[in-house]
Amino acid sequence: MNRIAVLTSGGDAPGMNAAIRSVVRMGVDMGWQVMGINHGYTGLIADNMMPLGIRDVSGILQQGGTMLGTARCPEFKTEDGRRHALRVLNEHEIEAVVVIGGNGSQAGAHALSQLGFPVVGVASTIDNDLYGSDITIGVDTALNIALEAIDRLKVTASSHERAFLIEVMGRGYGYLALMAGIAGGAEAIIIPEVETDPEVVAAELRNAYERGKNHALVVVAEGAHYNAAGLAHYFQEHHERLGFDLRVTTLGHVQRGGIPSAYDRLLATRLGADAIERIAHGEYGILVGLIKGEITATPLAKVIASQKPLDPRLLELARVLAK
Repeated sequence: MNRIAVLTSGGDAPGMNAAIRSVVRMGVDMGWQVMGINHGYTGLIADNMMPLGIRDVSGILQQGGTMLGTARCPEFKTEDGRRHALRVLNEHEIEAVVVIGGNGSQAGAHALSQLGFPVVGVASTIDNDLYGSDITIGVDTALNIALEAIDRLKVTASSHERAFLIEVMGRGYGYLALMAGIAGGAEAIIIPEVETDPEVVAAELRNAYERGKNHALVVVAEGAHYNAAGLAHYFQEHHERLGFDLRVTTLGHVQRGGIPSAYDRLLATRLGADAIERIAHGEYGILVGLIKGEITATPLAKVIASQKPLDPRLLELARVLAK
């Protein structure tokens, strides 16, 4: 092995830079040259890459986002696009690629692996919906940002004796909303995995008021059938009967931009280092992630074919604690 490359793809996540840093410094320690591919698969197809040395990744550990940039790449989903990317890699004599990203990124990594190219994925997405890792790079930071917002809104909600609706990210997976809702003491949590009736939500909030609470918080995942906009519209439409409105706060991409937490920096560093060790031992076509506290490797084919379930015990815990 003489030369490898690293890219970040899909949605950015706090801690990606720590993973890049780990990959570069571990690779250089192995005696390899490391190339950084800018803007994910788009940059790969466009032959947009640069050599990365130890000093090039200095000072990025504490930075959010990704120094390599990221982009969606519809062209890479085509056979011609992937073949062109493979030619670029071969022209630069790159012998393996580390792909840092979530579901779409690892689907691309698997497609490249199917063409016979050595690829190792690193689990990174704030949504935490990637099979093959109990927790992924960026989740801890995003969760803490959401929790800080919930804590701040709870103060206002209590002062004005109002009900607030807070929408968090997560695509079609309810992990962030569920964990933020439990940690933030929400009266109701709405996630895509559980069908929600707005009338039931209204009853839960009314019951909270009758139990003596002077405020109410609802945390909703963006991918839920009734997201923030939909639920707020329902309450507004039926205001006369329900008796109250929901004030809406959508956190959106604020959750992606935080300074990575200590946990995310350490997780990213460990996963990046393990990816290099796997390459050194000739292990390819895999995703490195954290399962039961241990760094493990899961075949990319299994990763993209599997759905990551939510722990049903957490749903019951959220219900009990909301009383």
